[in-house]
Amino acid sequence: MVDADVIVIGAGLSGLVTATRAAARGRRVIVLDAEPTAALGGQAWWSFGGLLMVDSPEQRRLGVHDSPELAFSDWLGSARFADGADRGRGPDRFGYEWAQRYVEFAAGPMRAWLHGLGVRWFPLVQWAERGGHPAGGHGNTVPRFHVTWGTGPAILAPFVSAANSARADGLLEFRFRHRVVELVRTGTAVTGVRAQVLIPSPAGRGEPSPAEVTGEVELSAGAVVIAAGGIGANHDLVRELWPSGTLPTTLLSGVPDSTDGSMQAVAAGAGAALVHTDRMWHYPEGLPMPAPVWNRHGIRILPGPSSLWLDADGNRLPAPLFPGFDALGALEHITGRGDEHSWFVLNRTIMETEFALSGSDMNPDLTGKDVPLLLKRVTPGAVGPVAEFARHSPEFVWADSPAELAAGMNALVGDERIDGARLAGLVSLRDAQVASGLGKDPQVVATAAARRFWVDRRMRVAPPRPLTTPRDGPLLAVRLHVLTRKTLGGIHTDGRARVLDPAGAVLDGLFAVGEAAGFGGGGIHGHRALEGTFLGGCLFSGRVAAEAL
Repeated sequence: MVDADVIVIGAGLSGLVTATRAAARGRRVIVLDAEPTAALGGQAWWSFGGLLMVDSPEQRRLGVHDSPELAFSDWLGSARFADGADRGRGPDRFGYEWAQRYVEFAAGPMRAWLHGLGVRWFPLVQWAERGGHPAGGHGNTVPRFHVTWGTGPAILAPFVSAANSARADGLLEFRFRHRVVELVRTGTAVTGVRAQVLIPSPAGRGEPSPAEVTGEVELSAGAVVIAAGGIGANHDLVRELWPSGTLPTTLLSGVPDSTDGSMQAVAAGAGAALVHTDRMWHYPEGLPMPAPVWNRHGIRILPGPSSLWLDADGNRLPAPLFPGFDALGALEHITGRGDEHSWFVLNRTIMETEFALSGSDMNPDLTGKDVPLLLKRVTPGAVGPVAEFARHSPEFVWADSPAELAAGMNALVGDERIDGARLAGLVSLRDAQVASGLGKDPQVVATAAARRFWVDRRMRVAPPRPLTTPRDGPLLAVRLHVLTRKTLGGIHTDGRARVLDPAGAVLDGLFAVGEAAGFGGGGIHGHRALEGTFLGGCLFSGRVAAEAL
């Protein structure tokens, strides 16, 4: 007799969606996770809770005209799928299929389904990444980033509740501190797992936990679902797979240590195909956390468009690599130069208006559903966590003049790479463009265009004034680090989340969801993603797998 109908490896969002929807159909489910109980929910708990939705009531109330056709066009412009994908051919054929269905989901049942589970959204839709490329290129044509009221924990809440109900009914069992090291095959089918039992640990959410093994167990099931996440904490593997340029010698981690990609190797050992492993989405706007939870813990600045973005030698990044437009493109530019860091140059008012920090822990107003605290976002002054970083982080360099700012930047780095006179010239040229009231500088023009959207004008984009405007000072430079985050490739699956072998045949009994499967098909995003599709990809792939089970 089998131990369960379904074994799910990973207790993050995609694993919870799969497990609870399978249990709701009467399946007996065991969920395994190497981390302690406190880690329930995985990376999703730490997230900002942003979801890409299409033609939503929130968009329409803000006068945003969206459609599935426009969203899919934006998706294709970002993904750059290989030729033939739209005809069911080539390495991106399943990624294309998943992308098409995901946009239909985001424009159709996603909102109603989640709303029925009690999920709600901040009414002011955001424009997390604008793209800035010509029509048909990367980026969103309209704002689609719907921030969940309660951020990542509120996305998880209905699935944690459903899991607890299924446990009470005897249909679902969690086994934490179980690290899967092998998939068991019987003939051509995957029929179970072998897992090491790790010592109990009181480690809190995200904290590193000991890897000491106390035993081993073998479990059998009718189906096994891999929902173990990506590779972001495995910096050696990230470097090995990074496709172009040179990553910095020191990287920050935007994910806990357990997001190490180990299950990809386990899956490959059982005959699964891995595809598009060189496709990743890391961020160049990272800051070290002053009180880290996991090793090399970093957080990302979510910037507005007004800051100058400079490379390590003080050169402006080329258009359209402006803050908040094309983070992966900026990262490719930085790694192409071999830089260890880059810089935002701005002033106090721009920081207070435009800077936000990604993550549930960095947004206590949204996470805590605290309306009085939230209202402070539209009043003068920085959001609380941003103000704390500005006060205490050594990465923030303040000065009263460009020359003084350059000296502070060089002192922080320990090298005379920023020329004060040249920095003053860049600031002067930018300020003259802004002062003209129009301007030909692409960033100045794009920033002015951003303020046409009411939400940006009210709370995300500073009024267009010279950086050297006295009342907006002092000047500020922020040293930016590369922050590892998301895996866009992974275990190859078909349109039903069934794992494929290198020949393209279905590996019976094995499924993969979420980041482990490139959020669907081994790469639903292609080479580059639209923001808000990662949590959504976990939700959607979990639903698809549960249907297939």
